[in-house]
Amino acid sequence: MGKSAMQAVVDDWIAAYQTDRETALLDLISFFIQCSGCKGVVTAEMFQCKQDSDVMSKMVEELDEGSGLQYKKFLAFPWILTVTWPLDMGGGEYPLIMPGPYWKRFRSSFCEFVSVLVAHCKYSGVFDSYLTDTLISLLTELSDSRVRAFRHTCTLAAVKLLTALIGVALKLSVSVDNSQRLYEVEKAKASNKRVGSRLEKLQRKIDELQDKRLEMENMMDVIFKGVFLKRYRDVIPEIRAICMEELGVWIRLYGHMFFNDSYLKYVGWMLYDKQPDVRLKCVRGLQGLYADPLLIPKLDLFTSRFKERMLSMTLDKDHEVAVQALRLLMIISQSCDDTLSAEDCKRLYQLVFASHRALASTAGEFLYTKRLSACTQLDRADGPSERDPVAARIVAILQFFGESELHQHVVYLVDSLWDSAGSLLKDWASLTSLLLHGAGLSCAQEGLLIEVLLASVRQAAEGPPVAGRGTGKKVTSARERKAQADDCLRLTQHFAVTLPQLLSKFSDDPEKVACLLRIPQYFQTDASSAGFAEKYQEALLAEMGVAVERHSDAAVLQAAAGTFQALGSEDTAWHNAASAARDQLVRRWAARLGALLGDALTPDGVFSADADTVEEILSMLKRVATFYNAQDLSQWGLQDAASRLLGVELDHGGVPHQVASVALRCVCCSILWRLSTCMETSLSREEAVAQRNQLRAFCERCCRFLSHGQPSVREQAFLSLCDLLTAHSYLQAWDHTVGAPLLYTPDPKLQRALLAFTLEHVFTGADHDAQSRASESDLETSRLEDLHRRRNLLAAYCKLIVHGVLEMNMAVEVFKLYMQYYNDFGDIIKETLSRTRQMDKMESARTLVLCLQQLFLRLKQEQQSSSGSGFQSFSSIKELARRFSLTFGWDQIKSRESLTMIHRDGIEFVCQGFVQQAERQAPPNISYLTILSEFSSKLLKPDKKTVYSYLQKCVGEAVSSKDDCWLPLAYYRASLMATAEGVEDAGSHVSSDTSRQASSAQCSRSSSLKQAPVVGEVQGNKTAELKSSPVFTWAEWKGRKALKFTASADMAEQESERLLGAPDDEVNVDSEVDP
Repeated sequence: MGKSAMQAVVDDWIAAYQTDRETALLDLISFFIQCSGCKGVVTAEMFQCKQDSDVMSKMVEELDEGSGLQYKKFLAFPWILTVTWPLDMGGGEYPLIMPGPYWKRFRSSFCEFVSVLVAHCKYSGVFDSYLTDTLISLLTELSDSRVRAFRHTCTLAAVKLLTALIGVALKLSVSVDNSQRLYEVEKAKASNKRVGSRLEKLQRKIDELQDKRLEMENMMDVIFKGVFLKRYRDVIPEIRAICMEELGVWIRLYGHMFFNDSYLKYVGWMLYDKQPDVRLKCVRGLQGLYADPLLIPKLDLFTSRFKERMLSMTLDKDHEVAVQALRLLMIISQSCDDTLSAEDCKRLYQLVFASHRALASTAGEFLYTKRLSACTQLDRADGPSERDPVAARIVAILQFFGESELHQHVVYLVDSLWDSAGSLLKDWASLTSLLLHGAGLSCAQEGLLIEVLLASVRQAAEGPPVAGRGTGKKVTSARERKAQADDCLRLTQHFAVTLPQLLSKFSDDPEKVACLLRIPQYFQTDASSAGFAEKYQEALLAEMGVAVERHSDAAVLQAAAGTFQALGSEDTAWHNAASAARDQLVRRWAARLGALLGDALTPDGVFSADADTVEEILSMLKRVATFYNAQDLSQWGLQDAASRLLGVELDHGGVPHQVASVALRCVCCSILWRLSTCMETSLSREEAVAQRNQLRAFCERCCRFLSHGQPSVREQAFLSLCDLLTAHSYLQAWDHTVGAPLLYTPDPKLQRALLAFTLEHVFTGADHDAQSRASESDLETSRLEDLHRRRNLLAAYCKLIVHGVLEMNMAVEVFKLYMQYYNDFGDIIKETLSRTRQMDKMESARTLVLCLQQLFLRLKQEQQSSSGSGFQSFSSIKELARRFSLTFGWDQIKSRESLTMIHRDGIEFVCQGFVQQAERQAPPNISYLTILSEFSSKLLKPDKKTVYSYLQKCVGEAVSSKDDCWLPLAYYRASLMATAEGVEDAGSHVSSDTSRQASSAQCSRSSSLKQAPVVGEVQGNKTAELKSSPVFTWAEWKGRKALKFTASADMAEQESERLLGAPDDEVNVDSEVDP
């Protein structure tokens, strides 16, 4: 409804009210009730006798289950209203909570209707006590209803009514002030010019206006006490949010009445609300108050009382609340310099390293306005003079980052400051001038400034977000793309001139050189910068070559290789110059490496060289391997030299392990480039056979290197194998004339070697080095690096399974350790499970079955041989099965066949060799049914019946369910059928084993915790026999049955009391009935 239409409706109602106010008022009452979603009937009876003692007993809200109706009777003077509506109306939904744009417009229109109604009634002269008393009584009564729809809708209407009354009171205050000024002017006139009747008239008008304003304030007070005080702690968060939002408006608009500590305390209290929306409304309301300088002195007590809470809210779990709380503190800091101490500001500054970008950006704005903008002069010993404010701010950024000691990556600080200090960070002329000519910077500050320089270049060329601050896919506008292109062109023109000077000055520091070498990767290298770039290409490329020749650090070489690759692309203006410079470097390395190897290798093929020669060979190989990883260098035959070194190491030994490791990388990169070329072009049969033979020979070498004495060589051989086999899986090289595949398939020996290496070097202990957790903090970094290394090894092996290089059953040994190493590798193993299921659902299910059966048989064998190793307990196997079942998700139809197959294979595994007529002894593997039952919940009901029928066919109906050896069968039947009899039969098994399994599942994650003995586990030096019953014999179970069920009932009752008990004091829990 448009505004004009709403005004017309209100005018029509006012006209009807002037004609027949009782009928019009009942129409208005019906309107509010219908806006609550109630389609019932409203009836009214006149309240004639004020002395009726029975009137309060009639004020009820009940439901009649016989008639299926609910009714509420309440007093809205001068009527007693009765609202009747169906019991099942609307399923609990009502307009204010319904989704969709239509209902959002309804809410805004409903709020606007209340404001228009009050304004028009005031101007029409019908805003009398008869109307207001009835309306306030109606909204007060319905806002106190147990029905959520009434309570929510009428609370919203009541608080909007109070806001509208404030608007009326403000206009009355203006009229009072105007009349008072006229009165003072008239009174100041000379006695002979003064008109006495005019003074009396003005005085009467002032008194009348003040009386009306007092009447408005009385109405506000009634609504506040009757509605707000009851509903600001309502159980519904939306109602609490409405109350706090409007309270902030009241305090800001009508401070004469509401701006005091008696009302501000409600805002402070609700800052602790459990719902983020309520906290957000409180914070936004406070922002409006603190933004007014005239109100600041009256907020001193509130600030001192709730400052710590506002500071803590910057770490709120809801990001929007945290951002707005930080903005509130920014406003407070700007209004009151002494409110936030230096320690408080330091806490807020650290938020620039937060993972949420909006919060970090707000903290960056606070840092910039509070600390950096105020930094107009620095001590001469610490930086540049005060005549250079830009340099002073830059140095302040460096000092802040150095003092924080919270983060090692300056890119996050730059990203946080980008929105507020982007112009400063893009002032590359000042940054480079400070590096080239600035005095007073320490070596550490120069390194930080170079990192800031690189981060600002990346931010300008690529834009936010940085890694870890992704906020979803953002669509870049044309204006942003244009600004980004302009920045790229500007930085290209600047750094093409100044970067050679920077490289020359800092050529001795590899860390600084590595950062500077990455800057050209963000150059604009298209035709628009061709003419300008040609002037400075030679100097920049020459300095890059000098840096690569001088340093062999991995960071420098990787940065240089990436830059040469970016500049040497065929579609760039730098292609010819960059390619020529790179080729010259590689040609020089090839010649030097050949000469060094000629001196180091004897005619007998033995490696013999001094330390200096070994160091030079190693540096050359590092350069070759790094550039080989970025670009194809096959034309220079560098892989042949590396292959010679590998052959010498395998035949005679003596090659340093660092040299052997880098040589493996070189040969691996060479073969990877050949595979990439084969995927782009077709091969003849001879070429494909030669390639397959080369790949087979290198894989055999790597297999031999898996048993090398040095860990670095072993791991590099393993990673090379995994990378090559994964890349080869994409290759589809076929001889179309013959029709025979020319792909390489790893032999069983190699597959077993890969699996053995993974188990030996990845899974290095239960829950990994418990001692390292208790060690000193300086070992934490090495522990994390070791974990990262092992995760890379496991991911490489899992990729072989996912890409079909290895058979899926090669993942069995990895899946067995899913629970034991869940904290370190759970995500990798879970993703492998998901990918293998996408490849082949049935084969993936068979792999899970094989994993569980092998664990079960291993446990059984260990217990029978009295040599238990504690590898897995029965409870941990059952927990592993439960985790496997959770990976099937909620779509039971998609996994229907595989789940059915798991149950069928499990039943056959249990019943193998079991003859129903000849034997009455339970099958030896019957306890496996307890593990298998974890998959029962994922079956569809028809499949449960099918599996149950198959189970009955295999084991028969005549088994003795009273024997303890058959309890797993009863438990499995109960999981399939979910009948009362099945649950009762398996009751002891469930109640006794579940708690043990839960505790053991927790214990299985850490080898330092002792596991509670469960089924057939080793206790001390005695070996318990693997019985069919997981815990008790039949006699024990029968004797403890009543006790178990009594305890279960008591625990269930206590749990019900806990769940149904009264919640915290923060909210008022009203009993409610959905309409």
